[in-house]
Amino acid sequence: METVAKVSPIKTVNPFNNQLIKSFEVMTDEQINAKIALADKAFQNWKNMPKAERAQLLRRVAHLMRVRKSQLEELATLEMGKLVKESRAEVELCADIFDYYADNGEKFLADKPLDTPEGSAFLCYEPLGVLLSIQPWNFPFYQITRSAAPQLMAGNTMLLKHASNVPQCAQVMEEIFLEAGFPEGVYQNLFIPGNKIDVLLADKRIKAVTFTGSEPAGSSIAAAAGKYIKKSTLELGGSDAFVVLDDADAEQAAEAAVRGRMWNAGQVCVSPKRVIVEEGIADLFLEKVKTKFAALKVGDPMDEQTDLAPLSSEKAVEDVIKQVQKAVEEGATVIAGGHRINRPGAFMEPTILTGIQPGTAAYQEEIFGPVFMFYKVKDEQAAIDLANATDYGLGGSVFSSNNERAVKVARQIETGMVYINHVTGIAPELPFGGTKHSGYGREQSPAAIYEFVNAKLIRVTTAESAY
Repeated sequence: METVAKVSPIKTVNPFNNQLIKSFEVMTDEQINAKIALADKAFQNWKNMPKAERAQLLRRVAHLMRVRKSQLEELATLEMGKLVKESRAEVELCADIFDYYADNGEKFLADKPLDTPEGSAFLCYEPLGVLLSIQPWNFPFYQITRSAAPQLMAGNTMLLKHASNVPQCAQVMEEIFLEAGFPEGVYQNLFIPGNKIDVLLADKRIKAVTFTGSEPAGSSIAAAAGKYIKKSTLELGGSDAFVVLDDADAEQAAEAAVRGRMWNAGQVCVSPKRVIVEEGIADLFLEKVKTKFAALKVGDPMDEQTDLAPLSSEKAVEDVIKQVQKAVEEGATVIAGGHRINRPGAFMEPTILTGIQPGTAAYQEEIFGPVFMFYKVKDEQAAIDLANATDYGLGGSVFSSNNERAVKVARQIETGMVYINHVTGIAPELPFGGTKHSGYGREQSPAAIYEFVNAKLIRVTTAESAY
């Protein structure tokens, strides 16, 4: 008799104490097919719902997220370990994004007249159908929101495959959409393993895919989407440069760098990973960073006074430690931190690496944890060259007391976003996305709503001039 491999359940493990909280059974093939069928059926009505009505439902989601903020922030912290104050800010940001598309979506989707010498022409924007959204754990609500808000407003329906370590966050969002009044099937959560993705993309009822995650997984998903001729967007992380020019305010830059890198325990695609400082200010900047590292309070992420949370899992902290150890083996020097913190949970010391050489793993890789890769450079051009010496191109920062100089440098950095005197940030009205191996496509801003619509041309001429 043929044996059937048992599928492991999806689990919530609290990284603060490594305790198992809850398990969820993986969906069967029959359940998955039923979800796809329901999403496809729902699309036939959802695409024709007046945009103003869709907007009203988005506003209801925003309202419910604010009403249930305490529950949501606790779930995010419980499941992936971020500071509860960071979880709170994430929920508030998500509500703002839903409101942004509710307020502006109808305008963004209005017909666009085109200049033509004869007759008239315009573009109209029509939804594609069922979208597959594959999202990571580091911002369990925001990752959902920045794809769901514009695409549901556009008239698409959505199936979410969330990261396996945040199942309760995934589940509660589906509950909120239903409570807000969204028709059944417009937004659904899938409890499935990653090996089901290719099968989903092969299904003709699924029209496109949006993915945030690792470069290898993104490459595989893009290949599958290409095989089946389906639109995709990818956000694949980054190794963002944090450039400090010699005329910068060292205190301001150091504070921003530390807060930016410790944000989410360093598990942010756009946090300042490669800190590149002109030599005239480098030593002063580094001393200020080390002082601020020493003052960070490590502890319970539910405590409002905690500064540094655990990483998302035991595997996450083990992977970062291995990357640091490999960097040292390849010639880098640890001048602060570098170890696990001797306490329960997935905690790691804030770490600074220097002496990282071209051709080594740390020079090219993204380190997804509380680790600075520090570089002292001789001048502005050397800073630009080093900022561009990576396959990634997501975000970046330039610090200077001269905005004109900073913008000039920013224009030369090969990346999707550069912030002046600020770490790469997030706002509903600002586009988010990268270039090179960081992926393609944009989320947030007006740009996001056009990623998964058919910009259809309609041309009107008189009968006499039609030929």
